[in-house]
Amino acid sequence: MESLSSKQYKNEFVTTFPGDDTGDLKPRQTPGVLYSRADPTPVAKPTLLAWSEELAHELGIQKPENQQEVDILGGNYVAPTMQPYAACYAGHQFGNWAGQLGDGRAITLGEWEAPTGKSWELQLKGAGQTPYSRRADGRAVLRSSVREYLMSEAMHYLRVPTTRALSLVTTGDQVLRDMFYNGNPAYEPGAIVMRVAPSFLRFGNYEMLASRRETDNLRQLVDWTIDRYYPHLQGENRYMEWFKEVRDRTASLMVDWLRVGFVHGVMNTDNMSVLGLTIDYGPYSFVDDYDLNFTPNTTDLPGRRYAFGKQASVAYWNLGCFASAIAPLFNGTEELVKELEAYADIYSAKYLKMMENKLGLDQVKTADIGLITRFDETLAALKPDMTIFYQLLIDLPLDLTSDEELVDYFSESYYTAPTKAQRTTLAGLLREYIERIKQNTCTREESQRRMREHNPRFILRNYLLSQAIEELEKGENSLFLKLQEAIKAPYSSNSDAFFSKRPDWATSKAGCSMLSCSS
Repeated sequence: MESLSSKQYKNEFVTTFPGDDTGDLKPRQTPGVLYSRADPTPVAKPTLLAWSEELAHELGIQKPENQQEVDILGGNYVAPTMQPYAACYAGHQFGNWAGQLGDGRAITLGEWEAPTGKSWELQLKGAGQTPYSRRADGRAVLRSSVREYLMSEAMHYLRVPTTRALSLVTTGDQVLRDMFYNGNPAYEPGAIVMRVAPSFLRFGNYEMLASRRETDNLRQLVDWTIDRYYPHLQGENRYMEWFKEVRDRTASLMVDWLRVGFVHGVMNTDNMSVLGLTIDYGPYSFVDDYDLNFTPNTTDLPGRRYAFGKQASVAYWNLGCFASAIAPLFNGTEELVKELEAYADIYSAKYLKMMENKLGLDQVKTADIGLITRFDETLAALKPDMTIFYQLLIDLPLDLTSDEELVDYFSESYYTAPTKAQRTTLAGLLREYIERIKQNTCTREESQRRMREHNPRFILRNYLLSQAIEELEKGENSLFLKLQEAIKAPYSSNSDAFFSKRPDWATSKAGCSMLSCSS
């Protein structure tokens, strides 16, 4: 284990690509460079609030033992071999080209080489202004930082590809924020998350270079990305093979989000990882009631572009933007378009495989596609609690025959009592499902085991996060600590104290359902 302060950091991104090394933090356009030097802005009093022991062990990082190391996590001290920077990228936001964006409140300190030889970028979120902060202050509040810290780790334990979070510190400063962009700003306690990933490269990094017609820089970045993160791709056709892998990873990620009921809330192209990771946790949420039209982002209203049920199609649209960005590297775009259009079939195949496991089927047959579709349609109409419904489905007694017994078995999951028509539809679906389960070639126990592995029993619901944040703001951390443990075993019954529907009061309470992009 090595300490944060004594580590010899790598800085390969900085030493490989052109950057603005002036250290000037004034917001501005930065053509011709891929990053700008950005030292963290000191805060009043960095205090360690949370530390991910498991991630630290994986990376070989020793828990801070003195204030200097806590100061690194809070941006008050930069180790001698760190070369902090903010990346320059662009993006399409809510379907519109936004031009230059960049790391407005994230500063990458350097690259940490783990005992395995794998390098991880260490990045502070909320460490102060950068040249890409535009009109913002580069700070983050405790509310958004707790959400990022806990959710990053929760997604990891759910087996969903994600960036990670190593630490959470409070800053001792107050930060002015308008939680809902509705003209009611208020001061909130400041905080900083150290987040970790092999790379934070996103579609927007390549879009930026293409939009500025910096083809040499674009080619260099693509070559570097492939060499570093896709080294198995060799030969003259490796650009196309790389695009196909990014496409496939993106499709897999969308399927995983649907599997656990996750809604990102702001799927702009600058929030799409080129490694297929969940990145940039803002106004996210898990769905409570199964609502394909649910969006947790107030900024996404009224169009609901990034609603739960639209995420797979948005990913396809974003991949189209990504393909356009790297198109200058190809002699023609016919094959690129063909591979982009293959997304639909690839996604569908991955989705059916996921539902095979979620429903406990031994193998999806052609006839099962209709059954899976009816599950989706029935749940969308009935809107039960998604997590609880699927947990109950695992242990559904196969000897239930009457409509009343079948429908009442799931009563724990209902937010609203089913209508007579809905009861009839659900009962018919469940009878069909039972008959299909009986046709499995595997045992019932094997079917249930697979269902338990793919259906989470604990999810980090927004109202629980809101309660934990309120407690922390009062100096209490009991719920926060319980959630920090609960996220580590989401497929077990260890945290059944949280196995319940969203309470009625949380439906309309601020922060328990929807938030703004700056959450």
